[in-house]
Amino acid sequence: MAFHVGSSAGRPEAPTSWNLRRWNLAMAVLHFAQGALMLGIASSFSLPVTAAFVRMNPETESLEPRLETLFDVRLGPVIASFLFLSAIAHLAISLPGIYSWYRQNLDRRINYARWIEYAFSSSVMIVAIAMLVGIYDVVSLIAIFSLNAAMILFGWAMERHNQGRDSIDWTSYVFGCFAGVVPWIGVGIYLAGAGGDGGDVPAFVYWIFASIFAVFNIFALNMLLQYRRVGPWRNYLFSEFIYILLSLTAKSLLAWQVYAGTLQPN
Repeated sequence: MAFHVGSSAGRPEAPTSWNLRRWNLAMAVLHFAQGALMLGIASSFSLPVTAAFVRMNPETESLEPRLETLFDVRLGPVIASFLFLSAIAHLAISLPGIYSWYRQNLDRRINYARWIEYAFSSSVMIVAIAMLVGIYDVVSLIAIFSLNAAMILFGWAMERHNQGRDSIDWTSYVFGCFAGVVPWIGVGIYLAGAGGDGGDVPAFVYWIFASIFAVFNIFALNMLLQYRRVGPWRNYLFSEFIYILLSLTAKSLLAWQVYAGTLQPN
């Protein structure tokens, strides 16, 4: 993609419509190829989804929680799913008609398609990370998915509420940061308490936590720079390019770190 961040007038230049469409098509191919490869080579490694329903203990005549495995989830298809979600989103916004809608929204400094895709794909990512550190409870996983999705939807609200404003309202940004950090606190608590007498947690889990947490925070930094209009971020299309690059980076990092750690065939 030929993206020029400067011009003779000292202002950022936007990529051409053709380059932006071509960039999204390339991202669709890269995400789809990784998802298909993951399905083809990943092992059948699975993790449980559990619940602790209370049951009456006739001996004590009291209700006591009893841990049950509701079902097992194969991790390979879970990893492939967020890659396929991105592939579908990038392909969709490259199609005639939808692409015009996408470009019109970018001209208004908002990208609805981005927030819709992220609400699902990044939420699946954080659920996968949570399960890797031992969070298996079905309600906890639903809450983690929902909080992350809420963070993304606050990003949608941030762009929607600040269209055409000279003074930026940061309320949605602050609320989104709060919603987004809570799942990571939960994951951090489980990661800190993992291992015990049974040995240390595999190193790849720590790398996943550190690397994906860092990239998720760069998303927030990208939005901050966008609204502060720092340097090339004065051009909304530059921040759009950075979002696309960050999305590919985060998904690829998580997918292949998980594969290296747990999904290689025996």
